[in-house]
Amino acid sequence: MQLLDWLSEQQNLLLARMKTHFVHVTAMFVALSCVVWFIIPHPVIPIAIGLVPLAILITLSQPVLLGLLFIAFSFFRLHEAFPQLYSLKIPLMLSLGTLTTLAWHIGLSGKIKMFHSKELNAFYVFLALVTIGIPLSGNIGEAFAYYKNTYVKIGIMTPALAWLLCHAKHYRNALVMIVASGMSVALVTLFNKMNGIGMVEETRVTVGRDIGSVLGDPNDLALVLLFPFSFAVSIAITDGLPKKARFLGLLTAIALFSAIIATQSRGGILGILSALGTIAWRRVKSKALLFSVGGVLCFILFIAAGISGRKSGGAEEEGLDESAKGRLYAWEAAFFMAVDNPFSGVGLNNFYFNYFFYSPHWDGLNHAVHSTWFGVLGETGFLGLAAFLSMTFIVFRSAQKTVYLVTQKPNVYPPVVRCISEGLFSGMVAFCVSGTFLTQGFTWPIYILVALTASVAHYVKTTEASLVATGEQDTEPSTEESDPTEAHPPNNETRRNKYSNPNLRQRSL
Repeated sequence: MQLLDWLSEQQNLLLARMKTHFVHVTAMFVALSCVVWFIIPHPVIPIAIGLVPLAILITLSQPVLLGLLFIAFSFFRLHEAFPQLYSLKIPLMLSLGTLTTLAWHIGLSGKIKMFHSKELNAFYVFLALVTIGIPLSGNIGEAFAYYKNTYVKIGIMTPALAWLLCHAKHYRNALVMIVASGMSVALVTLFNKMNGIGMVEETRVTVGRDIGSVLGDPNDLALVLLFPFSFAVSIAITDGLPKKARFLGLLTAIALFSAIIATQSRGGILGILSALGTIAWRRVKSKALLFSVGGVLCFILFIAAGISGRKSGGAEEEGLDESAKGRLYAWEAAFFMAVDNPFSGVGLNNFYFNYFFYSPHWDGLNHAVHSTWFGVLGETGFLGLAAFLSMTFIVFRSAQKTVYLVTQKPNVYPPVVRCISEGLFSGMVAFCVSGTFLTQGFTWPIYILVALTASVAHYVKTTEASLVATGEQDTEPSTEESDPTEAHPPNNETRRNKYSNPNLRQRSL
């Protein structure tokens, strides 16, 4: 009797599933799998087919993870730092997965909520100017190739990352990803330095130079290492984080510091000093002591980096060294490019190919611009530079206001929010300083800073609005990592009872 009841129940379930096309979809998947295996009779095919449902499940259920992994591999170039991963085409698969999950959760499920902010609006303006300048480029092929391979991904992922990260636990995951990726690249850099692998000018270390990696240039490598440095320092000094997390942050900061020193990049060293100086400025009361220690630290860093021993820009060159001369000549060429093309510049990724036509100091070789500001000027014109500077200023001011607000209310915002806010502010200062000597205008760092700053500013704005609406701005809210958009937050009495134990206010990174 029970068997008959079970069979009847299963029959009803089968009929219900057929109405929802579950059986049809399953049958089509099995038939398609058989066809693929028949066409490609390889033993790996059934294993891959069996993993497809799992991959789809992960893609649709973990949008934040996919987005962060995409940034890790696209910016930190982990597949080039570890060549064993290069043939797996991980960035391509992550890009497809990220686009799929964004389309699903924005267009169908509605779990990802889009929002507008002044940071993103400023980015849209600059993105539009870059896009319009593609057909006006001196070398359209090069401009379109860079736009298709790199900049269009930046254009998609910058707002997507801001929309994805909307919760304190998301900021924790972002910090973990940034710091872990930075530590990985730093360890490879130090390994290469100790073993003399991929050296440039005999003393400057690189990563993946033999496979044509972006990290094969010491200045670009210093740029990649500089980005996670401010976040690692912020983790190490933020009160409220677990001691283990702060210790790991300190170790990562030391590893990144040592790796940047190994590149002998003057822009990287300036970035270190500006990041540390920004954090120290907010904590050291005696500014005279700060400037004194800072001056000594500058001298020590210059000696420790061995810049005086560099073949280019070292102490052996009298007067203005060749490295400095090359930069000045490149900046001069960028200015002439903008004068000749004030509204569009010479086009995206076109500075190198137009150097010959605009430099009055031709030495037989084209040169890179080695400056964010002059690079943007030469490739997008005066109009593009104005838009880029406006975007940078807006993001800088937003990061400054956010870090001030969250540090003034440590009982409202969890430690991880205060940590990422301080990392963003010091990172923006480091970008502005190092950007004078490193080409960062069309690479990931500034755009990740734009996305994270927009996300954290929106989180703080929503939290403040919620506190004002409920009249709790003068109470002692919890540091619970809860959604600030929660429709019915607990009342004041509930908050006091629930979080009377101070141990509950500690949150792990």
